[in-house]
Amino acid sequence: MIDVPAGLAAAQEKYNKEAGRAFVAALPDLTAAFLDRWELRVTGTPMHGVSALVLPVDRADGTPAVLKLQLRDHETDGEPAALRRWNGDGAVRLLAHDEPTGTMLLERLDASRMLAHRPDVHEGVLVIARLLARLHATPAPDGMRRLGDIARSMLERTPAVLDRVPDPAARRLVADCAAAVREVADEPGDRLLHWDLHDENVLAADRAPWLAIDPKPLAGDPGFDLWPALANNFDPDDIAWRFDAMTDVLGLDRARARAWTYGRLLQNCLWKTEDGRPLDENDLEIARRLRGRGGGRTR
Repeated sequence: MIDVPAGLAAAQEKYNKEAGRAFVAALPDLTAAFLDRWELRVTGTPMHGVSALVLPVDRADGTPAVLKLQLRDHETDGEPAALRRWNGDGAVRLLAHDEPTGTMLLERLDASRMLAHRPDVHEGVLVIARLLARLHATPAPDGMRRLGDIARSMLERTPAVLDRVPDPAARRLVADCAAAVREVADEPGDRLLHWDLHDENVLAADRAPWLAIDPKPLAGDPGFDLWPALANNFDPDDIAWRFDAMTDVLGLDRARARAWTYGRLLQNCLWKTEDGRPLDENDLEIARRLRGRGGGRTR
């Protein structure tokens, strides 16, 4: 019998309420069923984030793997299709998948060697940029949620949210982000994006120095994938360097990449305001520091 970690149960209660409680209640039986179905043996301590239980296991032939069980939603539904499309090129390899529950069996990477453990933040940003270049080389499969739909929804919701932002300077900044998104919304792109590639979602492996895990994939413009590396290990004086370095590695048009990065900031602002929370000052500072990072192609 698997004990559900208290941190996972608390996160599910906080973010998913009744659906989260039902998911946590079903986890022990669900886990047991997949251990039996895929002939797996638990070989380590359960791990978890906000949304998933991850168990180190061995397959019947002794191959190490991890069993990932998570609550299905619009962000996680595309993960198996994305991993299947990447097929291990820059990302963890999918070994098996159960469509009804979203349960996955994944290649086991080295969780003790996480990019976040490396002290050189600049090295980490460049690692992420190079991984994104590999991931973005792949067009998104049919059925993937699309940035164009997300952008239209954000722009429709922006006027009501602006009315709820009390600080005039912050309100102008959010409006500027929306204006930038409006200029590029008709060309949202078709690349397969990770959406959440920060240094805790990059692990080492024997077959590759670094691989991405835990995508929340969508089809869109690569500029929409830069924000996590700008916001992680936040340093306002480093934002311009990170943005320029990533757009250099990815060969992006800086003005367009800045517009889609503003889209991520707008997305955050909409979520926070609609939930009744204050805007994040770090998000606003990223927007301020990106002013003037336009221009032509970076290579």
